[in-house]
Amino acid sequence: MLHDHELLNRPVRLEWPWFVSGVGALGVTTRLALFDISLSDRELPERILACRPVGQPKAEFLSIKILGSGTYLDAAGRRRSEDRLVELIVETHEANLSARLSVHHDIWADYDFFGRPHFDIYERNAPRLTAALQALDEVLGVTADPGDSTYFGAAEGYGLARTDPEDLIDGLGIDRSDKL
Repeated sequence: MLHDHELLNRPVRLEWPWFVSGVGALGVTTRLALFDISLSDRELPERILACRPVGQPKAEFLSIKILGSGTYLDAAGRRRSEDRLVELIVETHEANLSARLSVHHDIWADYDFFGRPHFDIYERNAPRLTAALQALDEVLGVTADPGDSTYFGAAEGYGLARTDPEDLIDGLGIDRSDKL
C-alpha cells in the first residue's frame, strides 16, 4: 500500500533496538541494509536474529523500523524523492503484531512548519496519505488508531487536522520551526 502511493518506494534498511527481559534496553540498535534481500524473503527473520549482540544471547526486539525514501509532489507538481518521507514501525508483541506509520514532514499539512500556507503542496500530497492509510485498514481488516497529537500536528481521520482559522494571525499559521 505504501509503495502503491509512493510513500515508501523501496525499503532500503531496517532498524531495531535490542532489550533483555528483566534487564531492559541494551542501548544497542541494529541497522540492516536490504541490498540483496526483500521484506518478503523467507531468510529475512534468520538474518535479523543473526544480528543479535554476541554478548547478549537472550536479547530480543519489540519493534522494527522499515525505512526508505518516498516521493512527494512540490508546489509545481514536480516529483521529489525524500528519505524517510514516512516511517513504518512494525511492533511485535507476544500475541499480536501491530504497525505504526509516522510522518515527519509538513507536506501533509495545509501550513508548513513556519506557519506559511502551502495549499498546493497539501492538496497534492495529503490525499495520497489518506488513500494509503485507508488501503492499510482494508488489508489489515482493522481501523487505524490515529495516535496522539504532537507539537507539529494531530491526526484526524486519515490525515492531519486542518489548521483552525481562529489560530491564524495575519493569514499565517503557528510557527513550529523552533522544534526542528
